[in-house]
Order: sequence, then structure tokens, then C-alpha cells
Amino acid sequence: MAAASHRRATEDPLWAKVLVIGTVMAFLALVLILPLAAVFAEALRKGLDAALLAINNADALAAVKLTLITAAIAVPFNAAFGLCASWAIAKHDFKGKPLLITLIDLPFSVSPVVAGLIYVLIFGLQGWFGDYLVDNDIKIIFAVPGIVLATVFVTFPFVARELIPLMQEQGTAEEEAAVSMGASGLTTFWRVTAPNVRWGLMYGVLLCNARAMGEFGAVSVVSGHIRGLTNTMPLHVEILYNEYDFVGAFAVAALLCLLAVVTLVLKTALEIVQPGVRGRGGH
Repeated sequence: MAAASHRRATEDPLWAKVLVIGTVMAFLALVLILPLAAVFAEALRKGLDAALLAINNADALAAVKLTLITAAIAVPFNAAFGLCASWAIAKHDFKGKPLLITLIDLPFSVSPVVAGLIYVLIFGLQGWFGDYLVDNDIKIIFAVPGIVLATVFVTFPFVARELIPLMQEQGTAEEEAAVSMGASGLTTFWRVTAPNVRWGLMYGVLLCNARAMGEFGAVSVVSGHIRGLTNTMPLHVEILYNEYDFVGAFAVAALLCLLAVVTLVLKTALEIVQPGVRGRGGH
């Protein structure tokens, strides 16, 4: 009787389900599907050839290349950091652990523009290390290193925040068993810990990659907007739009959307293959 009452209490009437689902779908259509459709419609407004011509432009290709290079550097770095940080937090007790967790979450609460300004303050011509960098002909701000640093800053929590809850849930029993059998710390990590978190790691890497390719604020501050040299795809879209080259802007934006869709497809496929990986990091 209690079970039947519980089922009746948790089963919504049909009209409520229709209302809730309809509201969700209308919201998604308004804020997600319609804008994405508008991007592709504007990109193809003058035909596919015009859109392809805009993408094959030398500056656009340079922006695509820089975006991919930046992601190719930032994502592996953050994957390695995320593994180390999550292993330390979930598997070990040490002083300062709450501080470490707070620092990992910091980029979630700091504006990307502020993050970019921080690097300008440190590495700019008038910054803390400005004189040293000028004397040694090292360029970080308004160059690729600054773009990579800014991207690393805004994306480094993603892998760690996916892995920390996963490792905490798994506990330390398997690692302790491996150590008791004579395995070294490194061997325990590669043979026990790493295989157990590989799906969470892949999930975090996908999220990190999507964020790295779409980053605008921090990169905009440190890039200098040098056309063909320090413009990533989001920055190139802004420049084309400000120049009223709407077809070019939306063509590059459509390409960026396609890269995001690829990431989404891979993310969905990963969730299908390993359902338990979904949402472990709180995203």
C-alpha cells in the first residue's frame, strides 16, 4: 500500500509532463537551436562557395591553426595537471588540501578578462618581468605563449573537477592492496588508479578541449589582435563582424560550431559507452 502511494505521489499527471517538457523544449529552441540555425543560415546566405572562400582565407586558416595549436598544448597540460591534482586530493591527506581545492576552482569564479589582465601585469612590457623579457628577446604577451597561458588558466579545472569526485568515490582500497603487494607508487598509479579513471579523464579532456577552442575573454586581452598571427577563431569572428563581413564572420563561427558539435558527439558517445561517467565532476 505504501509502495502504491509512493508511486502515485511521484507520478505527475499528463498535463504536467507536457507542460514541463514543452517549456524545456521551447527554451532550448529559443536560446540554443534558433541561434545555431541563424549562424549557419547567415554563413550560407550568399551560398556555400562564399562561405568556403571565407574559411579558406589566409587569415581564417591562420586563426584555425592557432586555435588547434593552443588546444593541442593546453589540453594535454591540463590533463596531466588534473591527474596529479586529483590523485593528490583524493588519495592522500596533507596540510593545505582545502586551499588546493579552492585554487583549482578559482578560474570558475574569476572573469576570463581578469585572467588575461593578470598575465599582462606579469609578462607585459610594464609588468613584473617586462624588462627581463625584453632584454632576452622573449615575447609572451601579444604572442602564442601568452595565448596558451591564458587558455591553460581558464581551462585547467575541467579535468581535475571530473576526476576528483571519481577518485574519492573509488577510495584507496585497491591502491593500498597494490602497495602491500610490493608495487611502487608510480606502478600503482599506472596499473591501478589510471585504468579506473580513464573514462572520467576522457570526459574531462573533451570538456577542456571545447572550452579551450571557444575561449575569447582571456585570449582577447593577451593576443593583441594581430591579424593572421595571434587571432584565434573567436577573435577572428569578432574582427570580421566589426568589419561588416557578416558572411565571413558567420562562416568561421559555423566552423567553430561544427567543432563544438563534434565534441558534443564524442561526449555523448562516451556517456553511452560508460554511463557512470556522466556528471561526476558536477558539470
